[in-house]
Amino acid sequence: MIEIVDLFKHYGSVEAVRGLNLTVPQGEVFCFLGPNGAGKTTTIKILTGLMRPTRGTARIGGIDVRESPLAAKKLMGYIPDMPYLYDRLTVEETFRFTGDLYNVAPELVTARLAEYFEMFGLLEHRNMLVRELSHGMRQRLIYACTFLHDPSVLFVDEPLIGLDPYTIRLIKDLLRTKARAGMTVFLTTHILALAEDIGDRIGIIREGQLCALGSLAELRQAHDGIGLEDIFLKLTRPAVERR
Repeated sequence: MIEIVDLFKHYGSVEAVRGLNLTVPQGEVFCFLGPNGAGKTTTIKILTGLMRPTRGTARIGGIDVRESPLAAKKLMGYIPDMPYLYDRLTVEETFRFTGDLYNVAPELVTARLAEYFEMFGLLEHRNMLVRELSHGMRQRLIYACTFLHDPSVLFVDEPLIGLDPYTIRLIKDLLRTKARAGMTVFLTTHILALAEDIGDRIGIIREGQLCALGSLAELRQAHDGIGLEDIFLKLTRPAVERR
């Protein structure tokens, strides 16, 4: 469902992504880990069509993101680490506006509004302005809007920022359920326990290059049975310390 071939992204003399190759199949929860500045967010922005690669190819559902960005974006949902919402719209207006953007039939928008607003505890807030919402409630609204058009691929950059324990459990269970139904989930996180909990496979990126890839069991087997935290620290510590 997601295919990355020989991907590079340069910012002047800085190589943020260097020769990245990766395939994520349908229905997989893939956790993309790495320290700050490793290239995680740059990779997601290229995959979602928000940034053009220096060279290389990114495909979503077989569609080249660079050549057919609109067709590719119809297949995906994206939740960035700092999502933007229109503060002067109400919660319901925001949801219905999202439906208009994706050409979702009005009756389906109404049905999914009832479903997702109940799921995320938004029904009693439907007439509030977005600017009046707490950070956690804004995050719940972002998730509801992102699932509205039933994307085939979901990109999430730090999925649990600012969420209470109840919503964290809700999001984790929902991501698992969506993946079992065929949605591909590609997420970045600094919470290694989350990757251990829900990741079918884990990729670790360091200095723009993939340095580990596999299930948690495969990664542990390749590194003498140590835990994910120790594997992560071992692979991503500064180059001078790895010598």
